[in-house]
Amino acid sequence: MSQDTVNNTLLLVDDDETFCSVLKQALQKRDFEVESATNIADALTTAKQLEPVYAVVDLRIGHESGLELVNQLIQINPDIHIVMLTGYSSVATAVEAIKLGATYYLTKPADVNEIIAALDKKKGDSSVAISDKPVSVKRLEWEHLQKVLIEHDGNISAAARALNMHRRTLQRKLEKRPVRE
Repeated sequence: MSQDTVNNTLLLVDDDETFCSVLKQALQKRDFEVESATNIADALTTAKQLEPVYAVVDLRIGHESGLELVNQLIQINPDIHIVMLTGYSSVATAVEAIKLGATYYLTKPADVNEIIAALDKKKGDSSVAISDKPVSVKRLEWEHLQKVLIEHDGNISAAARALNMHRRTLQRKLEKRPVRE
C-alpha cells in the first residue's frame, strides 16, 4: 500500500465467515481499517456508511454474485480499488469483473501480501508468464459454461436453455471447482 494513503478503509466481502475473520485480522495488522460482510445487502449497507477506499470481494457470495456488487460499490465511491477474489476463476468472470470496474482479479488461495499488492495496482503487468500448454477440454467447457451464464445475467434456467442442457445438469457442472489446466 502506498505510504501517502491516509484513508485506508477496506470492505471485505466473503460468505466464508472464518476466511473473513482471518483475512480481516491480517489486514488490520497491516494498518487497514477493515469492515466485513458475508452477503451483498450487508456489504452495501456497510459501504454506504464507510465509503471504503478499498474492497476485496469474493466472486461467489452464497448464491449471489460478487460481480453484482462491483458496480454498486463504484457508484458509492468511483475511486474505489476493488480486488475480486475467487476460488472459481474463469476468463469470463475475470473479464467481466474488470469491465465492471474491479482493478484486479486474484484466485484463491491468495495470501495477504498478494491481496495488498493487488489493491494498489493501477496498470496491467506485461511480464505475466504465458503458458506453453493449451487449456484442457474440461477447463474450456467450464469456461464456456461461465461465459453463457454471464450472458444470461446469472440465470441458470436461461443459460441451460441456451446450452440445450437440463438445468440441474448445468447446476451440477457449475458447482464443481474448475479444472486447473
